[in-house]
Amino acid sequence: MASKASIPKGTRDFSPLEVSKRHYIISTIQEHFKDFGFQPIETPTFENSDTLMGKYGDEGDRLIFKILNSGDFLKKVDTAVYDQKDSLKLSSSISEKALKYDLTVPFARYVVQHQNEIDFPFKRYQIQNVYRADRPQKGRFREFTQCDADVIGSDSLWQEVEFIQLYDAVFSSLKLEGVTIKMNNRKILSGLAEVIGESDKLIDFTVALDKLDKIGEEGVKKEMLEKGISESAIENIKPIFNFEGDFGAKINLLKSLLSNSEIGQKGIEELEFIQKALQGLPLKTAKVDLDVTLARGLNYYTGAIFEISAPPKVKMGSVGGGGRYDDLTGIFGLKNMSGVGISFGLDRIYLVLEELGLFPEEIKETTKVLFINFGEDEAFYALKAVTQLRSSSVSAELYPDAAKMKKQMTYADRRNIPYVVLAGGSEMQSKVYNLKTMKTGEQESFTLEDLIKKLSTL
Repeated sequence: MASKASIPKGTRDFSPLEVSKRHYIISTIQEHFKDFGFQPIETPTFENSDTLMGKYGDEGDRLIFKILNSGDFLKKVDTAVYDQKDSLKLSSSISEKALKYDLTVPFARYVVQHQNEIDFPFKRYQIQNVYRADRPQKGRFREFTQCDADVIGSDSLWQEVEFIQLYDAVFSSLKLEGVTIKMNNRKILSGLAEVIGESDKLIDFTVALDKLDKIGEEGVKKEMLEKGISESAIENIKPIFNFEGDFGAKINLLKSLLSNSEIGQKGIEELEFIQKALQGLPLKTAKVDLDVTLARGLNYYTGAIFEISAPPKVKMGSVGGGGRYDDLTGIFGLKNMSGVGISFGLDRIYLVLEELGLFPEEIKETTKVLFINFGEDEAFYALKAVTQLRSSSVSAELYPDAAKMKKQMTYADRRNIPYVVLAGGSEMQSKVYNLKTMKTGEQESFTLEDLIKKLSTL
């Protein structure tokens, strides 16, 4: 009995049109990566488990897809470990490799492994699939594509400024206006935890704070209290629950709140540097907002934190993010190698462009011209023209069968092919080709040379 055709949850097949739309986004991002001086690299789809495990926190570790060892993988498992039925202990015995969870940690591994071949600061971009054992939902998949750019080997804040410009350049090219580049700084979060006397609960404090837009002020307070953060401490940071105003106004409020925190003041200095730079380098369509509740990537971000929000009219999670990491390569033995990186969420950007109708109409065109097949001799005559058109970078094809005219024209229409060429016996004798515009039905005869010129300009 034949098995049912299906794919795993959280994965997708892509139609020719969907692939064309994805390539449009990727090529736009890639073009700007190159404009900003980034070089491409690729890393394996799977890594050694110890490369990935322990780098993303407990929640991230649970979402890593582990690959079973080949052969009889249970044979070498300690009986005591097997009898305990402890999946975490057991997995380390039966799985030595895992699908990559993101591109950042494999990049850190790459830098350490190839450090003698790299010129620092190293600017790299990477566009590859990553995998997470997450619960599938709108905009969240188990297999998805990340488009990353990183600079490693420099602690200059000009890199943060350039990444903001890069985000703005890409989204402006995609005609996606109204994007918000949310910023925070890990030093700000550390400073807030310090001034309320809860530095030892930094992670609990920031994880709760990060949920402000989802569960509201009372929900955040309740979670903080449950984590052992005192009511007086929460009262001291009450102003950030209603953090409003422009970038400068928010910085002034932080100066007041963090006046007694050295690390907090350092974070403010870094934000002020970026703000001042952007005042003289205005963005095209994106806006920058200071969001002190932003706490992504706390396991490795040490400075700037970025999160990109789609225009408010689209109900979508973040479409990109990133941040500064001072010693990510230290996990592999290479110390004091500061870096900063960002990521574009291709799949979510796709959904946003689709919802707003921002994909160019020409993406639907897979072939510019289809030659109608009237028979063997006519097909040979047509294929000579097809061959020369392709040599002139015009996408062209011959319908393979001498089918009824209606069938061939319907095929062209469904494929969104804008032009067809009709060349039968009389056209062969006259050495011409009839070009028909599908949209208007207009026809015009051309010699082969003129046909190539015409289609090259359309």
